[in-house]
Amino acid sequence: MTANTVLIVTDDFADAKLLKETLASARDGPFIAEWVRDLSGLVSRLDHPRIDIILIDFFLPDSQGLETFDVLFKLVPTIPIMTLCSEANEHLAIEAVQRGAQGFLSKGHFQSSLVPQALRSIIHRKKVEEALFVERERSRVTLESIGDGVLSTDVAGNVTYMNAEAERMTGWSRGEAQGRPVAQVFHLIDGESRQLARNPVEMVILHGKTLALHANSVLVRRDGYESPIEDSVAPIFDRNGDITGSVVTFHDVSEAKAMVQKMAHLAQHDYLTNLPNRLLLNDRLTQAISYAKRHATQLAVLFLDLDNFKHINDSLGHAMGDKLLESVARRLVSQVRHSDTVSRLGGDEFVILVLEDVLAEHSTITAEKILHALAAPHYLAATELHITTSIGISTFPADGDDADTLIKNADAAMYHAKKKGKNNYQFFNSPMNALAVERQAIEVELRRAIAKNELLVYYQPKVNLVSGMVTGAEALVRWIHPDKGMVLPESFIPIAEDSGLIVAIGKTVLLQACRQAKAWRDQGMQSLIISVNVSALEFRSRGFVENLRNVLAETGLDARFLQLELTESVLMRNVESSSAVLHELKQVGVQLAIDDFGTGYSSLSYLSQFPIDVLKIDQSFVQSISSNDGNSVIVNAVISMGTNLGQRVVAEGVETQAQLAFLHANHCSEGQGYLFSAPVSADDFTQLLGRGTVGGSVPLQ
Repeated sequence: MTANTVLIVTDDFADAKLLKETLASARDGPFIAEWVRDLSGLVSRLDHPRIDIILIDFFLPDSQGLETFDVLFKLVPTIPIMTLCSEANEHLAIEAVQRGAQGFLSKGHFQSSLVPQALRSIIHRKKVEEALFVERERSRVTLESIGDGVLSTDVAGNVTYMNAEAERMTGWSRGEAQGRPVAQVFHLIDGESRQLARNPVEMVILHGKTLALHANSVLVRRDGYESPIEDSVAPIFDRNGDITGSVVTFHDVSEAKAMVQKMAHLAQHDYLTNLPNRLLLNDRLTQAISYAKRHATQLAVLFLDLDNFKHINDSLGHAMGDKLLESVARRLVSQVRHSDTVSRLGGDEFVILVLEDVLAEHSTITAEKILHALAAPHYLAATELHITTSIGISTFPADGDDADTLIKNADAAMYHAKKKGKNNYQFFNSPMNALAVERQAIEVELRRAIAKNELLVYYQPKVNLVSGMVTGAEALVRWIHPDKGMVLPESFIPIAEDSGLIVAIGKTVLLQACRQAKAWRDQGMQSLIISVNVSALEFRSRGFVENLRNVLAETGLDARFLQLELTESVLMRNVESSSAVLHELKQVGVQLAIDDFGTGYSSLSYLSQFPIDVLKIDQSFVQSISSNDGNSVIVNAVISMGTNLGQRVVAEGVETQAQLAFLHANHCSEGQGYLFSAPVSADDFTQLLGRGTVGGSVPLQ
């Protein structure tokens, strides 16, 4: 073991020599003994390696009496000090002990074998005390640094300690709380009942077991401020296993509880509008149905779908679309009672739960208020927007007795409102359910049809009204159903557009039409131009132009002999974007036509910006040429406008000789319709081309 160093401070040579000899001959190992004569020598020695204990005489050349001890103790308070004294000065030694000395050695007894033992015991005790101090300080710093409040009590439940966090959370300082009953300082109530809660310290001391605080514990600070807390209380035992007190650790869970509440809110509410989402709607609707069953009341579900919202999203961007949805949500909430629920299912779909006793009255009033409120202009970021909605209404118990059925039937009624011209409301009835089921079945079968190549392209000729020759053909899709036979486009195209399948159908038609056009050109029909309709979803879809290039490359068709037909409404949804895509298509080399011209809202200024080759007059104008409603004037104006703009004009839906005569007289260049030919298969169209001209197209003289 390492020898302890003893520093002897005395001017008495004999005393110093005797002490050194005694320490050198210690039975449990020698000491390293050093000797200095005065206080100044001692001070110089303190700069060197450590000293385990100092033995000092009261009377030195440069210091006398208790002052000698006081100066030394101030210099080295952590090193054990023993004084050397005669019997006459023993009172000084006793006074020094009271001031911090570890003891004294009486002169005349330095040779005792007990001296080394006493010194070693004192040195050991001091080291233990120092270690305890370090450990205590480590514990103190730890307790003061942690984020939890820590409070301890004695066995009577009186406060003995509090860390800084406990002081902050209780509002009591450590000094004020010391000795007070813990229930007074650590004041707890039940967060739900608001009643005073039994302090857990009492139970822990009584039963001697660790106890977690009640989940709804609320700590009331000294100034009345409340904070929810969590954690535990544990008993403190002595060596004999007896309880001597308790320690409470606790922390504020206000932020955690707020976060839990926020997450629960987000899970049940729409992120954009903060309206209840489908999850919360289903819960409220299920509860409302249960209540209605018990009390024999009724309720209604209103399913709303905004009319033409996608056009706004496409033309003005999603940011503006989101602002409009927020505006719509606010208006919907303003039109219903507090007992009703307005929810957003997603996209532009909203569902309103209307609680009522007299069904038709409340739901009808609510629907009419909503139609009126939404139709008013929405002013968003200096932009005036207009939007309407179609509403379907289902009722309990007439239209279903569970949430899913009521929502599904209201959805079906909403589609009926769309078909009725939009911006109206319709009540659900059984035939609508059959239509909804049929619509779903058609979508499923249509997906299968695309995968199994059941879609074929038919061709309707375009005819030169002067020569009667076939100048081109419009590609029109037909569905050859394995059980139903041929299904016409009007039966499935609207469903394809709503479901997004129109993009896949468009790719199929484009590929088949280009492949067939190339085959006809290889057979010698050099002037034939094939026309393909492009839907809004296709035109706006990513990769549309790239897919077109790939199809032309795959089929080998020269782009000059392909004409793409787009409606006015598609082009006008976002004029800038449309213009960019149209110019990109012209760079590919295809021809561009505006289909159903006259039914949209394009202006001459926009029309002149678009690189359009062909205007197609909508058949609704052509078929009423003979009436007196002014359509003949419109047709004549479109023909003149197209001619002046250097565009070919094609009249759609030509069915009578009178219509043909009018178009010919007004110099319309081309026509298309059942007067010439219905859409036919590729083989039949080949035969038609072989005849050169088609029925009804002989030039009038």
